[in-house]
Amino acid sequence: MEIIVDAFLDALIDGVKMLPFLYLAYLLIEWLERNHGERIEKALAGGGHWGFVPGALLGCVPQCGFSAVAANFYASRVITPGTLLAVFLATSDEAIPLLAAEPTLWNKLGLLLVLKIVFGIAAGLVLDVPLRRILPKGLYGGYEGHADEVDCHEEHEEHSSIFLAALRHTLEIFVFILVFSFIIGLIFGLVGADSAAAFLGSLGIFQPMMAALIGLVPNCGASVLLAQLYMGGAITFGSFFAGLCSGAGIGLAVLWRVNPSWKQNLFMTGLLWFCGTCCGILLQWVV
Repeated sequence: MEIIVDAFLDALIDGVKMLPFLYLAYLLIEWLERNHGERIEKALAGGGHWGFVPGALLGCVPQCGFSAVAANFYASRVITPGTLLAVFLATSDEAIPLLAAEPTLWNKLGLLLVLKIVFGIAAGLVLDVPLRRILPKGLYGGYEGHADEVDCHEEHEEHSSIFLAALRHTLEIFVFILVFSFIIGLIFGLVGADSAAAFLGSLGIFQPMMAALIGLVPNCGASVLLAQLYMGGAITFGSFFAGLCSGAGIGLAVLWRVNPSWKQNLFMTGLLWFCGTCCGILLQWVV
């Protein structure tokens, strides 16, 4: 019983400490989405054959809705597969606000964003330039650069206060943080922090592979879990990066829902996991 109480109190204290920074981060995100959302979507759609460059840059905006927009654009043949891959790889969902809420991790946050842009552009370039000539059209997709009708906008509470919207997002993620922190703390308390850390450390090259699998879960809870594991020292930066690269938020779920070709969807899902794993393994030995 004492272990349960200690785990809950630790999770609660850590979560409350993050609340002010978390709220400010979501306030900025909400402002960006409401004031520049359409401009960002137009920049993504207007990238053409080199769309993976703005795709990687815009994908870093911590708003999982953009990955859903990219999935819709791809299904409507507005953007190339490389652009979609760049957006998916650059998307970090809720991890950016969580890292931003920890001032001691701001250097890692900067490194994360730079690397995501670099790897996103590189992967998009490889897919759209050399691989385009090799892959069958059934896998690559029928990019046309335009569509008669594309409706990617989610319904937003336009008349609600930006401060209340940011508060709602903050509280939603706070619940995720509390739950996952409690579970992680409980496991560490029952098994022993040293034993749990030793097990995760012993996975070696398989740790980024497992993290990339977790990242494929189309839910913001996956990025919250990965962030909590990394901030708790349970996984390496490389594994954290692998999970965030394969984690496209709800974008992957939207892709499977709106794109009729299951072969293209399966190919993109597998490619996302492969890229995330490779990037994570590379960083495992470098960072």
